[in-house]
Amino acid sequence: MIKFTIATCTWNAAAQLPPTLASIRAQDYPCIEHLIIDGASSDDSLRLLHDYEVQAPANVKVRIVSEPDHGLYDAMNKALRLAEGDYILFLNAGDRLHSPQTLSLVAQAAEKVSQTGSCGVLYGDTDIVDAAGHFIRHRRLAPPEHLNWRSFRQGMLVCHQAFMASVPLARECPYNLHYRYSADFDWCIRIMQMSSQRHMPLCNTHQVIADYLEGGMTTKNHRASLRERFDVMRRHYGLCQTVALHLWFCLRAVIHR
Repeated sequence: MIKFTIATCTWNAAAQLPPTLASIRAQDYPCIEHLIIDGASSDDSLRLLHDYEVQAPANVKVRIVSEPDHGLYDAMNKALRLAEGDYILFLNAGDRLHSPQTLSLVAQAAEKVSQTGSCGVLYGDTDIVDAAGHFIRHRRLAPPEHLNWRSFRQGMLVCHQAFMASVPLARECPYNLHYRYSADFDWCIRIMQMSSQRHMPLCNTHQVIADYLEGGMTTKNHRASLRERFDVMRRHYGLCQTVALHLWFCLRAVIHR
């Protein structure tokens, strides 16, 4: 049976944690590790997390680590080192799994593909919600039927919260701490490159995996994020192709205005 690690990296986010924890507690899938990496919060987070640990159902093994870190991506690297599951999904404070059946449906999709070998990535779609969990819209960029590492030339077609990486691969491919806002974009590309090199398929689960809280870290730091994404694309796809693609992005934005 596939074991999923859900990693939640958090710091002073007590107000945003309850819906995230509730969505994992509600899962009907029998084999879940919930790994919570807290950056030594000074608010009510730890009390809330320990209550959650005590009340967690039998199918959810909760592990809490609370200590200072060097930011979100450093905390994510810590989660990669500690994860005991087969696949890892990062679901941070305010984000939530789409439905109580999400992980069961993802596992069913993975098992159909994994008869011929393990998947490098399980991926799906994302809905955007407000702080109360109300649906706002489907994410504008939709996952392609057949994903590969070159797909991200068109942008981050799969949201980080709907991208489940094989844990053995992910451990070999930590987040690049050079990036403050777009290390997830770079990480997803490198995971897909490694999957291709090892002939591990990328499995489209055809499921909405996550409800993503509008206004995350990248949204709040939009300009700096765009600069970093340009650099990520230049490194992976070359300068000429990256410039040409950005000219097309600008033209497309004008056309659709």
